[in-house]
Amino acid sequence: MQETKSISLLLFDGFSNLCLANAVEPLRAANTLARSTLYSWAFLSLGAEELFSSSGLPVSPQPMTPADKGDALFVMPSYRHETWANAATARALRGASQRFERMVGLDTGAYLLAHAGLLDGRRATCHWDILEEASETFPQVTFTQDRYMIDGNRASCGGATTTLDLMLALIEKDHGATLALEVAALFMYGERDPLTDPKRLIPDHRKIQAAAALMRRHIENPIPLADIAKGVGLSQRGLELAFRTHAGLPPARLYRSIRLAEARRRMEQTRDSVAEVALRAGYKDATAMTRAFKAEFGITPSAARAAKLSEGGM
Repeated sequence: MQETKSISLLLFDGFSNLCLANAVEPLRAANTLARSTLYSWAFLSLGAEELFSSSGLPVSPQPMTPADKGDALFVMPSYRHETWANAATARALRGASQRFERMVGLDTGAYLLAHAGLLDGRRATCHWDILEEASETFPQVTFTQDRYMIDGNRASCGGATTTLDLMLALIEKDHGATLALEVAALFMYGERDPLTDPKRLIPDHRKIQAAAALMRRHIENPIPLADIAKGVGLSQRGLELAFRTHAGLPPARLYRSIRLAEARRRMEQTRDSVAEVALRAGYKDATAMTRAFKAEFGITPSAARAAKLSEGGM
């Protein structure tokens, strides 16, 4: 049984809904795909009992106390970062850094971490609108134009959408490339066609995410790996190499895992027959699907459904 990682998200008034969703939903998806509570999370504030996002969504976080600790604290000010860069915030963040194993700045969060002196001598990034400002204000921090940056027990990202990039990287560090790619595929991450890039400079690790998204789009009617490779601008040999280099597994293995995850979802959430589930997962032969299912999950499709029913599911 893997130990649950405890994540806290420190929100400030005016935080970004998109940033929050891109931080939490990948954790929820990782739990769902792993069928295990790999992550738990809580919402904190520096005293406020109610906050509003930039678009007016109300949330009710718990005020952060010296008892709060865990594997990571995600700092999410988003807008009005300069307002929150004060002595009280700096004291709270420095105290938290003694209780949380990793400090993470989302969007403009790295600005607050830098203001608290928690990024001195580190590499970091933040929202590109304030990147130059942050670099000039905190010369002791090496700010870069990366989408995200992980430097030891500090991490940061450049905006709301790049939060998903960072979360996938952290999930991969915690639980391996296969789960990270399955989470990426669940959100159709990387679906943009690399061939539309005029300079064809999309790195291979992004291309394998695009390949995973293509696999998820073609579950019921699997397409050849050669077509997937072509769809992301690689040869089949290049796709195989990219997967082995960046994920440590062949693309066929990931494709099988994605199809079997869909088979298990259908067994647990529908009343479709095993034969129907097999077809929906791209297997013409229900027996072949059952063998692959048991090899993947250690139980038969029928046993998975029975277990879910015993838990009160369906």
